[in-house]
Amino acid sequence: MVLAANLSEEQALKQACPSCDATQLCNCSSRGLDFIPSGLTGKITVLNLAHNRIKHIRSPDLQQTVNLRMLLLQSNEISSIDEDSFRALGKLELLDLSNNSLARLSPVWFGRLFSLQHLHLQGNSYRDLGESSPFSSLRNLSSLYLGNLWFSTIRQSNFEGIELLDKLWIDGGNLRQYEPGSLKAIQKINHMIINVRNTNVFSAIVSDLLHSVTWLEVRNIAFREPAEAQLLKVMSSSFAKKMSFKQALLTDATVPEIVSILEDMPNLVEVELIDCRLLGTGQWEIQVQANQSQTLRVLTIEKLSIEEFYLFTDLKAVEDLLSIFTKITVENTKVFLVPCSLSRHLKALEYLDLNANLLGDQSLEHSACRGGWPSLQILNLSQNSLSDLEMTGKSLSHLRKLTHLDISQNNFGEIPDACEWPKNLKYLNLSSTQIPKVTTCVPPTLEVLDVSANKLQEFGLQLPFLKELYLAKNQLKTLPGAAPIPNLVAMSIRRNKLSSFSREEFESFQKMELLDASDNNFICSCEFLSFIQHQAGIAQVLVGWPDQYICDSPLAVRGAQVGGVHLSLMECHRSLVVSMICLLVFLVILVLVAVGYKYHAVWYLRMTWAWLQAKRKPKRAPPKDICYDAFVSYSENDSEWVENIMVRELEQACPPFRLCLHKRDFVPGKWIVDNIIDSIEKSHKTLFVLSEHFVQSEWCKYELDFSHFRLFDENNDAAILVLLEPIQSQAIPKRFCKLRKIMNTKTYLEWPLEEEQQERFWFNLKVALKS
Repeated sequence: MVLAANLSEEQALKQACPSCDATQLCNCSSRGLDFIPSGLTGKITVLNLAHNRIKHIRSPDLQQTVNLRMLLLQSNEISSIDEDSFRALGKLELLDLSNNSLARLSPVWFGRLFSLQHLHLQGNSYRDLGESSPFSSLRNLSSLYLGNLWFSTIRQSNFEGIELLDKLWIDGGNLRQYEPGSLKAIQKINHMIINVRNTNVFSAIVSDLLHSVTWLEVRNIAFREPAEAQLLKVMSSSFAKKMSFKQALLTDATVPEIVSILEDMPNLVEVELIDCRLLGTGQWEIQVQANQSQTLRVLTIEKLSIEEFYLFTDLKAVEDLLSIFTKITVENTKVFLVPCSLSRHLKALEYLDLNANLLGDQSLEHSACRGGWPSLQILNLSQNSLSDLEMTGKSLSHLRKLTHLDISQNNFGEIPDACEWPKNLKYLNLSSTQIPKVTTCVPPTLEVLDVSANKLQEFGLQLPFLKELYLAKNQLKTLPGAAPIPNLVAMSIRRNKLSSFSREEFESFQKMELLDASDNNFICSCEFLSFIQHQAGIAQVLVGWPDQYICDSPLAVRGAQVGGVHLSLMECHRSLVVSMICLLVFLVILVLVAVGYKYHAVWYLRMTWAWLQAKRKPKRAPPKDICYDAFVSYSENDSEWVENIMVRELEQACPPFRLCLHKRDFVPGKWIVDNIIDSIEKSHKTLFVLSEHFVQSEWCKYELDFSHFRLFDENNDAAILVLLEPIQSQAIPKRFCKLRKIMNTKTYLEWPLEEEQQERFWFNLKVALKS
């Protein structure tokens, strides 16, 4: 009877949530569930029940999930939780109960959650946190998210037991009552986010945070009148190092008051205004007093909305205030001019970012006038309205300390043969500027030059100090000459039209350490592979063959490095006899290829051979032979996301994960199927990055089918699926039905486009790899 009951529960779980079958990641989100499914076991470490219709959490629901580390219950209809529902979750690290219908919070719920680090309670219907602290037992709590539309009261005892927090977010748009001293129990908060519209309540909260908060972020608050801004006066005693205003409303009447308060803050280093609105034209009603803060050095303004920006004043009132800053960013704020007098006051400025604005050639000449920005070292003018490269260089030529200049994503087009530039310029970014040809207008002092994503068909500039050259996404058919760039260390010439390059071209780069020539039109030949192999002077050469062109040599691993290839004499020299035989059987081969293509015979033969190879392998590799945390299976078309985002996130984690990538870790000269089999055998997990490109890649199918053999023939839990983009069912070839089966029986992680959800994605993936 017990056995029958257990089988019944397992069947019920599999029916309600198929992905929970024999896996540590249980994804039951968006399945229309009215209750937590039965049959959950201690094997599960991540349980996702978000976006369902669950109303009640009962005591027995989670009693068996003793190893659970992440429980996601957001966006349900939960209105009641039995007091001992979470008592077995001693290892739980993240609990998300946001966007439900909880009318009260019980301290008993959290009493046994000794390992809890992240607690999300936003978007419920509770009006207060109770008479005592619901969080007194959460000694390891790192981040806490509170508040909702009905949240109105904070009492003195609500935060007892919490001493340190990395992040505290209080969403109190309708908060009306705050008992002084309520937040004083917390000794240190690295990042405090306050969404409070009532300025009196805001002032009382800040009074309790004067010595504990490092970064104070204020959201959705309006300062229309000077009296409202005066309530911020208490902040002048705050020890915060960073102050952020997001989606705030400021006026000409309140800006002077706020500036004066910020200048008085003794430890303030950085001020940030993001998505704010300013009603006015800079005509301050009160003269701004420049107290010359001893610490304030960084100012960031992003997407500041000034409805009458074209009537804005010359900012004479704030010239003295801005003279203390060393780093200023004004992004996407419709800046069309920096007054010359203001530029001359920015004497300490070393970093200036004005990207995504409206600066033109004439306005830049006025903004960077003689005597302006005397200490500037780094300047970003990308995504503006510049069109004359000669005029741009001349406008900036007097900036003696300027070393880095980014003028990418402007529309320069044709450029002249001679230009004037700052004498010490080392880095120049001219990518995506519609340049058809580079000329001697480019300064010879450069050490780094980026001219990617243009229309270049050749590159032959004399740049004696150049160390890095980026030529990706152009139309080059040959490598640049090495003589004009003798000190080049790294070059990227990806996504051009190279078909090959000669030994002489290659050997002429004597100091080259990295050459990335992937995603070109290289012709695969033994001679080409052979001479690349023997270039000992170049540490790393990337030569990728596109998936649609399969070379006749097994050495042409897709996107692989070829530095360690060893070729036999027979492979590199075709005899006349072989050529004659090939001619005689050509017609027969043509017929066989046509028939095989129509009925997928080649694919079936290859897959049969791979299956036989797998059968001969031992069922499990010895533990000493396991040297990777995961083998990553992905299409070459998705390599940019895998290699630049996922690999960096996982291999730079703490502790780092060891990933096996075909480009980097496959053994050159070995048949690709053997490489796939050996790599999966030597990895704890197999990580599939699924996309439309994946299901069209033949080599990905080998990796998928071999992993499928391990999963189902050995009952091994080793596959992790990452859905990079939605896959249409009609895009999956019918003969590869195993992919559908795996997706229906295994939990998969979906890559979110929203940045706020990507942190949770990485957390889920790391948990899966550790399991």
